[in-house]
Amino acid sequence: MERIFTTVLEHLHITTTGVLTAVIIGVAIGIFLTRYKPLAGFVMALIDIIQTVPTLALLSILMTMFGLGDGTVIIGLFLYSLLPIIRNTYVGILGVEGGLVEAGLGMGMTKMQLLFKVELPIALPIILSGIRIAFITALGITTIGVLIGAGGLGYFIWRGIQMQNVQMILSGAIPVSILAVGADLMLSHLEGRLVKKARKAK
Repeated sequence: MERIFTTVLEHLHITTTGVLTAVIIGVAIGIFLTRYKPLAGFVMALIDIIQTVPTLALLSILMTMFGLGDGTVIIGLFLYSLLPIIRNTYVGILGVEGGLVEAGLGMGMTKMQLLFKVELPIALPIILSGIRIAFITALGITTIGVLIGAGGLGYFIWRGIQMQNVQMILSGAIPVSILAVGADLMLSHLEGRLVKKARKAK
C-alpha cells in the first residue's frame, strides 16, 4: 500500500510538471497569437501535427534525444498539452466582448492592464477547460512512460501484463482512473464557479 501511495505521488509529479510547463508557455503563446493573428493558423497547425503522432512513437523519438527517465516523459506531456491550452487561450481572449475592451481603454488602461484585469479574467473559464483536457489526457499518457524508464503507475500495469497478474494491473489502472475522475470533477467545479463569477462581473 505504501509503495502504491508513493507511486501515485510520483505519477502526479510527472503529470503536473509536464502540464504546468505547458500552461506557462501555452498561455503566453496563446496571448501572443491574439496580438499577431496571421500567425495563429500556422502555429495551431504545427502543434496539431504533434498531436497526430502516436504517443509511443513520440516518446521513442524523444528518448533518442533526451534518454530514458521521467524527464523525457515530461517533455512529451508538455508537447501533447500545448494544443488545448494555446487554442483555448486564443479563443477565450478573442471571445471577450469588444464593449468591455473599449470600456477598459476608455478608463485609461494600458494594454497590459487590459490583459490582466479584463481579458484574462473573463477568458479564464475557457482556458481552464483546456487545462482540464490536457491534464486528464496527460494522466493516461504518463502510464506509458514506464516503457522508456519513467516512474508512475504504469509500472504496476506493465509488470502485471508481463506476469499475467490481474490484481497488479488493477493496482495501477484503478488509481489512474480515480485520479482522472477526481481531477475532472475538481477542475469542472472550478470552471463552473469561474463562469458564474464572470457572468456576475458582466
